[in-house]
Amino acid sequence: MKKKILLVATGGTIASHLGQDGLIPGIGAQELLKCVPEIFEFCEVDAVQPYNIDSTNVTPEHWILLAKTLRENYDKYDGFVVCHGTDTMSYTAAMLSYLVQNSPKPIVLTGSQQPIDKEDTDGRVNLRDSFLYASDDLACNVVIVFQGKIIAGTRAKKVRTKSFNAFESVDFPNLGIVRDGKIIRYIQTPKSDAPVFYTELNDKVGLLTLTPGVKGELLDAYFKVNDAVVLSGYGTGGIPEGEYYGFYDIISRWERKGKTLIVTTQVQQEGSDMDVYRVGRGLKNRFDLLESYSMTYESIITKMMWILAQTREDEKIKELFYTPVNYDLIG
Repeated sequence: MKKKILLVATGGTIASHLGQDGLIPGIGAQELLKCVPEIFEFCEVDAVQPYNIDSTNVTPEHWILLAKTLRENYDKYDGFVVCHGTDTMSYTAAMLSYLVQNSPKPIVLTGSQQPIDKEDTDGRVNLRDSFLYASDDLACNVVIVFQGKIIAGTRAKKVRTKSFNAFESVDFPNLGIVRDGKIIRYIQTPKSDAPVFYTELNDKVGLLTLTPGVKGELLDAYFKVNDAVVLSGYGTGGIPEGEYYGFYDIISRWERKGKTLIVTTQVQQEGSDMDVYRVGRGLKNRFDLLESYSMTYESIITKMMWILAQTREDEKIKELFYTPVNYDLIG
């Protein structure tokens, strides 16, 4: 029996055509499906289009709408393919990992670097591979399928702006690949009995990336408008100390007001380890902060948005942050 798959079309390059001011989404869900007629040999497909935008314009409200769309249709289908722009696809994949946790059915995000109606597009292959994976008996959870790679939703990062090989799995292996119409697995994720859905976020989470000489007033401003600040330091998680920066006083003041600090690293591979140098250990020993270790920017930010919508209690925040979801936090 063929699997029933729902296409959730949201726009992006794959659905774009050339307008007067550049590429703009305008191709609808049914037109996308007409470009890959071979998928109907192995699955039945319906389509919905909650919005049709450039993914640069994605907001947390779009994520909530996506999660609600999946929840409303979850019992009717065996799997889901979300067509999405590449620029923020890794954020959306991470966010859906927290809004739809432990899904026994696959939720596959894909897109392309060239519009699907172009002769040299990568869109048709990515779309076909995604429907193939969404139709597989062993597939589950939120993943990105792109250029043959199957990447856990919390581990993906866009690393190339134009090349077809746009995404990589950061500090974690690909779950598998799609090659010659076959799925080759490297990691098999155990299936849960049922998903857990969430529909609330707190978008007051900011990311401040340090540069030499950045003023402490900037960190202060970030805390003023956010409930949590992700501070991206150097190397293993080093944060400048001393009067020039004044970070310690600022962090102390906002910690007393109930704000949350998360420290990560600007280095893409191998994660943070704040215990190595004094500039990391000093901060970690003084404040009740969260260290991100190997988590990506995308997973840190979206996980905190999900957590802060569930609780504002420090111990509960810490418990949820350090509880792994879809491979976001590894040892």
